[in-house]
Amino acid sequence: MSLPRRVVVLLVCLLACFLRPAPALAQNWSFDARNVGMGGIGSTSNIAQQMIEEQRPYKVIVLPFGLAQILPNKPKLDPTSDDFDLVRTIEYGASPIHFIVGRDSTSTASGFITDLRNGELNRDLNTYRQFSPATDVFAEGLASPNWGHTFKLKRMPSGAFHGVYAGGGLYFSMKSAARIDPALASLFSSSTQVYVPNTSFNMSNNTESQFGMAITGGYRGRFALPGRLPGSGAADAGKQSLDGLYLGLNVHYLHGFNYEHFEPDARLDTDAQGLLFVNPAKGLPVTIVRDASTSGSGVAVDTGVAAVVGRWEVGVGVNGIGNHIKWTDVERTNYVLDSLFTGGDFRDLPTIPVADIRVKLPVDTRATATYDTGSWVATTEYGHGYNGNSFRVGVEQRYDRVQLRGGARYIKERWEPTGGVGYNLSPQFGVDLGLFSTSANLERQRHLGIAVSVRFGAITRPSTHPRP
Repeated sequence: MSLPRRVVVLLVCLLACFLRPAPALAQNWSFDARNVGMGGIGSTSNIAQQMIEEQRPYKVIVLPFGLAQILPNKPKLDPTSDDFDLVRTIEYGASPIHFIVGRDSTSTASGFITDLRNGELNRDLNTYRQFSPATDVFAEGLASPNWGHTFKLKRMPSGAFHGVYAGGGLYFSMKSAARIDPALASLFSSSTQVYVPNTSFNMSNNTESQFGMAITGGYRGRFALPGRLPGSGAADAGKQSLDGLYLGLNVHYLHGFNYEHFEPDARLDTDAQGLLFVNPAKGLPVTIVRDASTSGSGVAVDTGVAAVVGRWEVGVGVNGIGNHIKWTDVERTNYVLDSLFTGGDFRDLPTIPVADIRVKLPVDTRATATYDTGSWVATTEYGHGYNGNSFRVGVEQRYDRVQLRGGARYIKERWEPTGGVGYNLSPQFGVDLGLFSTSANLERQRHLGIAVSVRFGAITRPSTHPRP
């Protein structure tokens, strides 16, 4: 049986991974244009702060104008189509919801990747010049949305409560480490023709993904702060304050449905003229080792604490404590490609069973602080975990109907500016526009991203700030 087409696609992901831009792309998946304009990198990951958000009459629906760019190009996203474009697929996947100015204007490495996938490379690598890949890239992430309900077992008139949370959701993680020979990267980025005779260019990747579901149980609690009662910060009669200390805990039982671990390696050999050729003395030019399983189980714990004190809101969340899945009945298959030039399918070698695999994910920690005067708000966030350190800062100035926003995010050693504006069509309905810088293309050029969402409910929280 030949290598499935989807596996061939994953082979060339060894290129896609190290061609990806350095900044993480979570920002581009944020549905709230207001959050985007203030430097947001997605929704908050602190479950205690989510408790605070749930008490605010502020709901958002994104307007997915980015899909208008993607849907007309569906054949490029279909791995079974002759028009399939892996490079463009990755760029679209980085920010599918929001409109990206110049999204389809950049030249890409599509030709090289498509020819490698099909075993039809041009022997002259200069054919594929003028894109600039990174030589070493490490990226990882976890998408684990959770839906559920808090059953409040004990309520106090002040707003304090104790409750039990029950819910569930999907669980998807991916980690990839890739490397391309610096000499090959230099050739691709050169403005003039380059021929490197009698050498071997190596490319490698180690990509691991998990897909499953989480069944969640947890605790939710709100307490009075020392010297204050919940609700004591309310300035206006009849309005409930959010002041208080919030605690949250989630315990997830993880059930895995699919595990994939790919280790593709490609070697490009040149002859005395610097042209590609197959060198039998060095072995096969392309190999893939694939480990796979359809059964796994594990656990993860999330916890968070947040406090609202007058104009201040602060919080710390620690997610993924002990986050792991043990995969059983793992099978390994090796795939090989005999030639880079004559086309043809991969050959698969006999599948063999291997030992159970335990995949452990990093702990993700985030600390946030927000100062809200009612007329303006400033917020900041620091995170450590997936992809290292991240930081963001944002401000919002509120007028009668208009809100002006600005911010920046720092992730994977790069700053990206943001900005935006909001307009209240009525006291309970508004439209938000968020602008952000994105480098989610293989040339790592900065493009302008535009996020649009509609807002139901007032931006400001119930009054917790007595005027001095």
